[in-house]
Amino acid sequence: MPAGPLGPPAAVTSVAGAIAQMAAIDAATAPGDGLACFNRMYLGVTREVDSELGQGFFADPAFMTALDVAFANLYFTAAGAAGDPAAVPLAWRPLIEQRAAAGIEPIQFALAGMNAHINHDLPLAVVSTCTELATAPAAGAHLADYQKVDQLLDAAEQSVRQSFESAPELAVDHHLQAVSNLVASWTINSARDLAWNNSLLLWELRDIPLARQLFLDSLAATAATASRLLLVAV
Repeated sequence: MPAGPLGPPAAVTSVAGAIAQMAAIDAATAPGDGLACFNRMYLGVTREVDSELGQGFFADPAFMTALDVAFANLYFTAAGAAGDPAAVPLAWRPLIEQRAAAGIEPIQFALAGMNAHINHDLPLAVVSTCTELATAPAAGAHLADYQKVDQLLDAAEQSVRQSFESAPELAVDHHLQAVSNLVASWTINSARDLAWNNSLLLWELRDIPLARQLFLDSLAATAATASRLLLVAV
């Protein structure tokens, strides 16, 4: 199945809706599609978050639910614009443009998607959620709950890396070793720590339009550059 447009973005209003939409993207894309590689990882993590929302894992499940939905909708907007490269958010363009490229391993696509989504989209999602719920990033248990997601992401990241690193040919295939070296320096937890700090800065800039836009432009450009490095065919 060739890579192609996924149709116009459809905003979701619940975590269950986000999971259903990710499942639909998975069904509509070929396994080797770069977007599908990221989508499968994101779907697994979202299911894990959903399973914890009603189990007392989070101190403020309402906030985390709203954040999860806002976060997912930014991804759906990017995926839905795939048929029109000019409409794809800058941070997502490297993955969308190269999703059918040869010589790029699935883990590279997965991490490039996580890079765009965490380094660019997550600060926007935190700020929009706080605005919607009339709270602030530093209030209540928001940071503690945000950091609890790292526990779920640790397992997801480890699983993806192990599935790649355990390939029998790794020991003899210098191509795969080169890919391993390329992605080894990018970690989800470090990206999320930076995203939280950027959320705090973006929150302080919310009433300063010019400064806010300059910061967002820089954030998008930095995320795009990192993704292009992650997607180098080696």
